[in-house]
Amino acid sequence: MAPSKLEDCLRVTKVTPEYWRATFNDPPMNLLTPEMTLALWQLADDLEADEDVRVIVFDSNAPDYFIMHFDMIRGSEALKEPGKGWPLFIQRLVQMPVISIASIRGRARGVGSEFILSCDMRFASIEKAIIGQPEVGAGVIPGGSALEWLPSLVGRSRALEICAGSEDFDGKTAELYGYVNRAVPDDKLDEFVDAYARRIAGFNKFPLAQVKMIINNRASTPSISDIQHSQSVFTECTHRPDTQQRIKNLFAAGLQQDGPFERNLGKELAYIDSKDSGSKGITVSI
Repeated sequence: MAPSKLEDCLRVTKVTPEYWRATFNDPPMNLLTPEMTLALWQLADDLEADEDVRVIVFDSNAPDYFIMHFDMIRGSEALKEPGKGWPLFIQRLVQMPVISIASIRGRARGVGSEFILSCDMRFASIEKAIIGQPEVGAGVIPGGSALEWLPSLVGRSRALEICAGSEDFDGKTAELYGYVNRAVPDDKLDEFVDAYARRIAGFNKFPLAQVKMIINNRASTPSISDIQHSQSVFTECTHRPDTQQRIKNLFAAGLQQDGPFERNLGKELAYIDSKDSGSKGITVSI
């Protein structure tokens, strides 16, 4: 069950006025629930309104999950909030004059992967980070910005490998591909990210904000319209009977439960088909 208050599912700590930390706190799995989405929107409001903050670090209070993935039962509720679509949130995160850093320990799949891709930097645990885009294996496509970010970060062929294969990637492979900035030994990750965030926090805000804005312009960050198009194709996929059956089979096998299937999702997806398994499954509302 998700925490009852927005501040409970995303705990914000002001390490210093210039350096904030936001911790995903819906253990054991950190699903991207409607509550989590709204908490991120509230954090974006606070970051944009604060004149001192220069850097925000995102981490997780669940040792095995950074963000599991999109809540496939209730997740769409947040998308119906006026002016609070996922593409709009990503644009705010990308454009705001604050450096965002993902400190990745545990699984970041689907929209969890898309969230870290939307952060300005990503540092991953060598031993404990597991990252992937499993959507095709679930009968849909990545609809939250992976198709926009990955080709420019890792190249066309590796973007296809990541998305079409729907497999998990460890921290070192993710570093090799350019999926993350750097893979760090797990026992050094917190120290490394904290030191780097404090370094940035000690610099003046104006040049930091200008550097981010200019690099965004040079690097051609994803447009809202491109992400919305991918999201519309994602939605189209969910309406297909074969996808509905495949998702029911996934839930029957253990999707969205903290167990062997979800922990090994990248491997297990290959053994799920779109045929009626005879299981009642679950009613999917996405």
